[in-house]
Amino acid sequence: MRAGTLRRVTIAGLLAIAVASIFSPALMAQEGAAATGDRAVWHLLGAALGLGMIVIGAGLGIGKLAAAAAEGIARQPSAAAQITGAVNLPLFLLEGVAILAEVFALLIVLLNARP
Repeated sequence: MRAGTLRRVTIAGLLAIAVASIFSPALMAQEGAAATGDRAVWHLLGAALGLGMIVIGAGLGIGKLAAAAAEGIARQPSAAAQITGAVNLPLFLLEGVAILAEVFALLIVLLNARP
């Protein structure tokens, strides 16, 4: 899988979360029977889809990064410390994106919960 595909999956997940956060207040503001029907849970569906896509993208990226690091260390064991040091920063940044996505999805769910 190419890096461009991983980037597109992550961006698509972030867009799904953004759409869910934009449209959920409009759906929750409706009164009466319409708010209790299927339309009241669209923000949950958007947050779940967005979170799933971002976690899948981050998992694929972390797996590809770890595989490349393992292959590099297997080819040149004497450079294991340098390879590990070079891999740590992108790995932490990629994990940070996944954690932030989880926080955003949780905020969407909690801020739009009915009392």
